[in-house]
Amino acid sequence: MGTSLIHPTAVISDRAEIAPNVKIGAYAVIGDNVKIGAETTIGSHVVIEGPTEIGANNRIFPGAVIGLEPQDLKYQGANSWVKIGDDNLIREYVTINRATGEGEITEVGNHTLLMACVHVAHNCVIGDGVVIANNVALAGHVHIEEKATIGGVLGIHQFVHIGKLAMVGGMSRIDRDVPPYTLVAGNPARVRSLNLIGLKRRGYTSEEITELKKAFRLLYRSRYRLEEALVQLECLSDSEPLQHLHHFLQASRSGDRRGLTPQGGS
Repeated sequence: MGTSLIHPTAVISDRAEIAPNVKIGAYAVIGDNVKIGAETTIGSHVVIEGPTEIGANNRIFPGAVIGLEPQDLKYQGANSWVKIGDDNLIREYVTINRATGEGEITEVGNHTLLMACVHVAHNCVIGDGVVIANNVALAGHVHIEEKATIGGVLGIHQFVHIGKLAMVGGMSRIDRDVPPYTLVAGNPARVRSLNLIGLKRRGYTSEEITELKKAFRLLYRSRYRLEEALVQLECLSDSEPLQHLHHFLQASRSGDRRGLTPQGGS
């Protein structure tokens, strides 16, 4: 276990792999088939069961529970995984469950912040740079793309897909896909606007933002049917943000694939 600093009350399986310079706090439990990367800090009373792989330089705060079997009646003891990347903050009492099927993965990327009491269910995929606020529950198979922000005290329905750089307001009910770059809120949730502040903070150019504004008006402020709006969207630009938005809407499972109902009229 190299030069790791491990509290004497921690219980660590002989079948766990602990990299150098890992800190493990009091009464933590690390089970079989767990891999923990260098410079990661595990707080007191954390429970990590395997198969689970955790990368480098993560901070996992007291009471978090990672890698236990899914809360899914379909689960029949399959050899499934949790995989967590690097440089994440996983706060108090976060729960991250293994996937349901054989060889399947529940995955958290890099540079994410999961605030206290977040639940990440089986087969979820959370991209890089995502922020999820306190008391958020993700049902199974939720996919959150990179740099999205999820407000606190809300639930996300199973199989929902939340797009890149979307922002979801706190206390919303999210039961349909959330398109990239949008701001949604409410119960039922509505598309309110583009996430303009997020786009500017992330360095999107004025030209890219202008094109996204045009796309938003086509999708949510015009009388076009979705298929007509998508044709118009293709004609606007071949920029990466518009291409990503177009692909997302084509692949969406939600209703007419525009995701959440827009607020207001044209």
